[in-house]
Amino acid sequence: MTEQPTLFDQLPPDDEHKESLMLASFAERAYLDYAISVVKGRALPDVCDGQKPVQRRILYAMNELRLDSEAKPRKSAAVVGDVLGKLHPHGDQSVYDALVRMAQDFSMRYPLIDGHGNFGSRDGDGAAAMRYTEARLTPIAELLLEEIDQGTVEFQDNYDGSTQEPKLLPARLPVTLLNGASGIAVGMATEIPSHNLNEVATAAVAMIRNPSISHAELMEIIPGPDFPGGGQIITAPNTISEIYENGRGSVKVRARWKIEELARGQWQAVVSELPPGTSAQKVLEEIEEITNPKVRAGKKALSAEQVALRQQFLGILDTIRDEASRDAPVRIVLEPKSKRQNPDEFMQMLLAHTSLECNAPVNLVMIGIDGRPRQKGLTDIISEWIDFRFATVTRRTNWRLKRVDDRIHILEGRETVLLNIDAVIHIIRESDEPKAALIDAFQLSERQADDILEIRLRQLARLEKIRIEQELAELRKEKKGLHDLLDNPSSMKRLIIREIEADRKKYGDARRTLIEEAERATAEQKIVDEPVTVIISQNGWVRQRTGHGLNLSAITFKSGDNLFSSFECRSTDFLLAFSSTGRIYTIPVHQLPGGRGDGMPITTFAEIGIDETIVQYLVSSPDKSVLLSMDSGYGFAAKTSDMMSRVRNGKSFISLEDGETLLPPLVIPEASKSIGVLSEKGRFLLFDATELRVLSSGGHGVILMGLDKGEKIRATLPVDDNGCLVICMAKNDNRYEVRISGNQIETYTGKRARKGKPVETRFTPASLENIK
Repeated sequence: MTEQPTLFDQLPPDDEHKESLMLASFAERAYLDYAISVVKGRALPDVCDGQKPVQRRILYAMNELRLDSEAKPRKSAAVVGDVLGKLHPHGDQSVYDALVRMAQDFSMRYPLIDGHGNFGSRDGDGAAAMRYTEARLTPIAELLLEEIDQGTVEFQDNYDGSTQEPKLLPARLPVTLLNGASGIAVGMATEIPSHNLNEVATAAVAMIRNPSISHAELMEIIPGPDFPGGGQIITAPNTISEIYENGRGSVKVRARWKIEELARGQWQAVVSELPPGTSAQKVLEEIEEITNPKVRAGKKALSAEQVALRQQFLGILDTIRDEASRDAPVRIVLEPKSKRQNPDEFMQMLLAHTSLECNAPVNLVMIGIDGRPRQKGLTDIISEWIDFRFATVTRRTNWRLKRVDDRIHILEGRETVLLNIDAVIHIIRESDEPKAALIDAFQLSERQADDILEIRLRQLARLEKIRIEQELAELRKEKKGLHDLLDNPSSMKRLIIREIEADRKKYGDARRTLIEEAERATAEQKIVDEPVTVIISQNGWVRQRTGHGLNLSAITFKSGDNLFSSFECRSTDFLLAFSSTGRIYTIPVHQLPGGRGDGMPITTFAEIGIDETIVQYLVSSPDKSVLLSMDSGYGFAAKTSDMMSRVRNGKSFISLEDGETLLPPLVIPEASKSIGVLSEKGRFLLFDATELRVLSSGGHGVILMGLDKGEKIRATLPVDDNGCLVICMAKNDNRYEVRISGNQIETYTGKRARKGKPVETRFTPASLENIK
């Protein structure tokens, strides 16, 4: 094999040019070569045969070793050695891992290798060493290999030029969809789920008959993935359709279970099917982690969520067992604490907190028929495979036609001999060069003459003449049919459809994964809706007390700590903590500690970064609108639900620039018609609340009030028709109120971003309050 030029070969000779290739250019080109090698040579499957190079080489090597489904299995080490020695210049473990995966019925929907021995388990147990296991091809591997020696695909030199290997396998069905694939390349990855053979074959036939078939019609035939382990897809059909149209997304899959009735009214839940990537061992470990939690790194005690979740699980779950056996590959038994528990609520809790319900990613990236990696939709995948199949059958037909023509040519020569047998024998006996004499005497070709000279005399009997005539008649009929296939597209189409239907009938099976839309499992905790008061200290310790109207002066704090803020609210509300970087952390009020203690630090409930501090708090229900403003004069409104997040590390929501400070967030009552803004210089502006921009995704907002250079906003306030109070402070810290109501409201009313008017007072305006 001719060696390919390397990047070093492209450098000019030293004696001709003293210039050298820039290191950056060399690195860029070298990395690009590496990336292409990984993408096309390792990680991504081909849309034509659905195989990665290592899988293709394993199957081809086993086919060459005659390890079909009827053969005696051979040691996996022998197969791996043959693949390494002839086709795959990589490590033996990578080859064996690929072989093992192709033999696992829980990894592949239609295994291509029949493995004998320990090939691993659903629980993550590894396979035995290759010297102990044996392998051979499964019957369904014929879909990929049966036509390999019929001129259907191109071959190329192997890595050292000593032999050849197929560029593709002549797949008779879209194996890319049947078994799917998973891989990580450079700059791209693939996650193709498996599908049902009956559905895929039916969809291929439908597209062959109607090339303009719509995506919606294809989705009626292939409603979604069909995972090896079954399970239930609960994602809405329209969402699944969008995923298959765009080639990317994820579907929500949950386990399937049944309730088994026991004696004396007892019952137990039995899980028999699991989502992809989930095992019984994994579920057991997750439940163990919940019921016996460990203190998180950097923490001194269990978090409130860990304690609450542990109590919930111990309150409903009595026992969990793995009763898997040869007859039942998956059987997880879950026994409730009490027979009076609702089975649906019991399973909802388990689904919400374990891998019994999880996301299955879909990323349909593969090597296209043009040799380029690309993300494809379902229509593109089937269409490109159909193009490949038509090209494959055309090559097969041409290959067969060539051999039929050759055989007819030979038989016609024999037929000529049988008609002149005595003359032929005489020429062979008397002539010094019988081949040339035969050619001259009977106008034979060299090929025919060689055949006549090589046949035995007994093949020239009268009975042989009858056989030749019969075979010639059959071959000429076959030749006519082959020409019809090549010349008539409709004939070719009918043949391919018949072959697909035959394979569907031979290898098809029932769907395993149920597709039935359902609500995502959520762990709903019943909370008593009651009035509470949230108390927050200056050092960030939070707690709640039952009731409103508490005497806050009687509340005690740790040494050196004092009251920062308090909120009278409901136990169903949420505490929002606003950080100095604009992140918002959400804590349900009912999770806050109660009683007479000092509470718990806010860091117990939220993963606050080391570079940020909590600067403001707010307690609100999800449906309320909130005014968010900065001292720089910018602000906006947002729903509480838009700011909330379930994760402990919060949600980045407010864009704060250098030097900006967040003012106290305020709930905007429905009765508020205006927004009041007070500046440091005592100017006050009222503008219509409809001018306030609503940002559901957060941001920096719009200008609330025009400010002089270096000036800041002192306070903002949602104002109703009653007006508001401007609180002023004298030098002796006495408080004075300036009432803005009635006709005075019009005096200060203007458009948003205006400068407003000075408040008529000889004291310093400090804050705003509503008139009670």
